Amino acid sequence: MTKAPQTPTQILRPIELALDLARQAQSLGEVPVGAVIVGPDGSTLASAHNRVILDHDPTAHAEILAIRQAAGNLGNERLLGCDLYVTLEPCAMCAGAISFARLRRVYFAAYDPKGGAVDHGPRYFGQPTCHHAPDVYGGIAEGDAAILLRDFFATRR
Repeated sequence: MTKAPQTPTQILRPIELALDLARQAQSLGEVPVGAVIVGPDGSTLASAHNRVILDHDPTAHAEILAIRQAAGNLGNERLLGCDLYVTLEPCAMCAGAISFARLRRVYFAAYDPKGGAVDHGPRYFGQPTCHHAPDVYGGIAEGDAAILLRDFFATRR
């Protein structure tokens, strides 16, 4: 049985941490996305920001890096009972990793009509080939995340 979603305060703390990580990514020239994974006991298991440019790795999205770190910290590829907080709607690659990791819930800030794969695009978790679909809650602190992304891409144009 899935426990009820957390209280607003329990949701906002990790989202704020993810936003701080997104700001760090932005200061390094990376797309400002941050991710935090919280364990079943409420402790932070992992946190990361995009490192695609720094690591010369197209898979170094914040979600992927946080999943790798959490799995290593737990010593298990399954992140059962864990929740992901991320500043941007996950892409298809990240949605696949979220499914394989068996994350319980995904909370994301800004929607991504162009590259998102949860509420947009392929809607990965709704596909019949998806083996595990977490509960998803979008639009948490959306304004703060959207401003970061808009400002970042405005300087690139």
